[in-house]
Amino acid sequence: MEEMEEELKCPVCGSFYREPIILPCSHNLCQACARNILVQTPESESPQSRRASGSGVSDYDYLDLDKMSLYSEADSGYGSYGGFASAPTTPCQKSPNGVRVFPPAMPPPATHLSPALAPVPRNSCITCPQCHRSLILDDRGLRGFPKNRVLEGVIDRYQQSKAAALKCQLCEKAPKEATVMCEQCDVFYCDPCRLRCHPPRGPLAKHRLVPPAQGRVSRRLSPRKVSTCTDHELENHSMYCVQCKMPVCYQCLEEGKHSSHEVKALGAMWKLHKSQLSQALNGLSDRAKEAKEFLVQLRNMVQQIQENSVEFEACLVAQCDALIDALNRRKAQLLARVNKEHEHKLKVVRDQISHCTVKLRQTTGLMEYCLEVIKENDPSGFLQISDALIRRVHLTEDQWGKGTLTPRMTTDFDLSLDNSPLLQSIHQLDFVQMKASSPVPATPILQLEECCTHNNSATLSWKQPPLSTVPAEGYILELDDGNGGQFREVYVGKETMCTVDGLHFNSTYNARIKAFNKTGVSQYSKTLVLQTSEGCSFEPQSAPYSQLVAWFAFDPGSAHADIIFSNDNLTVTCSSYDDRVVLGKTGFSKGVHYWELTVDRYDNHPDPAFGVARMDVMKDVMLGKDDKAWAITEGGITKGATIGVLLDLNRKTLTFFINDEQQGPIAFENVEGLFFPAVSLNRNVQVTLHTGLPVPDFYSSRASIA
Repeated sequence: MEEMEEELKCPVCGSFYREPIILPCSHNLCQACARNILVQTPESESPQSRRASGSGVSDYDYLDLDKMSLYSEADSGYGSYGGFASAPTTPCQKSPNGVRVFPPAMPPPATHLSPALAPVPRNSCITCPQCHRSLILDDRGLRGFPKNRVLEGVIDRYQQSKAAALKCQLCEKAPKEATVMCEQCDVFYCDPCRLRCHPPRGPLAKHRLVPPAQGRVSRRLSPRKVSTCTDHELENHSMYCVQCKMPVCYQCLEEGKHSSHEVKALGAMWKLHKSQLSQALNGLSDRAKEAKEFLVQLRNMVQQIQENSVEFEACLVAQCDALIDALNRRKAQLLARVNKEHEHKLKVVRDQISHCTVKLRQTTGLMEYCLEVIKENDPSGFLQISDALIRRVHLTEDQWGKGTLTPRMTTDFDLSLDNSPLLQSIHQLDFVQMKASSPVPATPILQLEECCTHNNSATLSWKQPPLSTVPAEGYILELDDGNGGQFREVYVGKETMCTVDGLHFNSTYNARIKAFNKTGVSQYSKTLVLQTSEGCSFEPQSAPYSQLVAWFAFDPGSAHADIIFSNDNLTVTCSSYDDRVVLGKTGFSKGVHYWELTVDRYDNHPDPAFGVARMDVMKDVMLGKDDKAWAITEGGITKGATIGVLLDLNRKTLTFFINDEQQGPIAFENVEGLFFPAVSLNRNVQVTLHTGLPVPDFYSSRASIA
């Protein structure tokens, strides 16, 4: 409950709210504090003058802060006023920071008007001290702002819960602890005052006396005042205007102020907004629970860092003491580095603990305040603040977003000492290795039980070692030429299985695999020997080269975020009207490769592009707009069309087909390097990828003649 106290204090006076009112910006102020920060605006800025000129449309007009430096946030000042008995007749003064304020008023004449009913000067303006939004009051003055009865109820309960013991209300000097409460008189008595002021005889004999704690509960459960309409003070709120987001009375509806608005029952909207606030609190509660667990984790990290530091220092000292005296000077330098790393880690973790603790305290305070608000039984009062609270809860939950609950520092000391150098190298002694922040992946393992050959095809499968902790971004599969020659790349991608077709019959191939990530490449795996089937040394006359066939799909990991995948990543479309690029998972650097794409949907004459690209191609422009892609963008592409892409890296050419017809001569020549199948499209296009296809016969025949 103590963490909620900040929610219950006025930003102007710093005390608990007294008669709080709700500003249009959803913030609260004490009614007296609101009067104290009023300032007077120029006559031309008044609501009356604006209505007369036809520029004003609302009861409360927000000031144009850019045009009125008088009320600018840079001034950071608020007008002060000692009380308005009548409109001031003397010129306005200026506060030290330049904001005009009203001069102290003359002693007011005898009057019994409450602060809310006291007259307010014309053209008065109030600036919210929290969001610095300014608005001009209308003729109703502060009476035009609704009272926050829910906040009053929460403050009452909070102050009662903070009281250590209930005191007698009739003791003249030092109040004694109350022993009973009279429910009819609503007064707490100590034993002497009860016997003197509330004897158990006469009419008082029928009064019911209860223990003080029970009396406190009875007070909390007693019905509160029903909120009345700000325009019709004798009318209670009975309905809720959805457009205006405020409770209204029956007379407001009769006058037609909300005739074109959607109006709903007050009780129904009360229950709906309570439900919405409760649901929002569930998510925030989960975040708070995670934050508490995260703080425990951070505190454990502090202890673990200290323990690891002690252990590391002991190991380092033991190694250094085993060396000659000259090593002692170097030892001091190394210890200094360790201590510096130690202090750096502790500082980072402690700073994160401090930051997270503050955020958690604020979150917990907001949660407790919202829970107390939900307990209120005043529908109209609740609805006056529920929207603002729901927005605050969602905003606070978003602040616990991804990365907030992740440690910024590890507990390990990523240093290792090599004590093998010779004595004459003592002055060059240093930490020879620090753990790489992103080491290379482990060497992949070929799964022999899943590797096989069929006719002149070979299927290979591999995996990462079971204890590997470094992820691999992809793999490179290499085969020799079947005659003991050099290895060549036949597959580059993220898949862990590949089938290579078009090999020679009755030949022995050597295969190996390696993994890679942004840091580098792993070691090669052990070499696997593959024997193709015996035969007549089949080598198609139509193809004097080996075609390497691979099955692959589109790659969600490298695609633009607007790309939508389906059909096991073989079908793609887009959620944007702009062109977005998606690549295939497999990259090619050698051999002849052919794949097709069918156009499933083609609306409003879009401009899809099909071709190949490098891995670092721009993903938010049409394919071919930069120098990292080669593509076809027009020529007979309609719904149901089939686009074929032939990448011949032996001849370094790129050729396109539409419905099995070659589109002109070779599209691109001198194509060298690593290329990925690529497509660019927008939301009006959907395509499906088909792989593992042979090269078209007429192209094979022409290549044979060539």
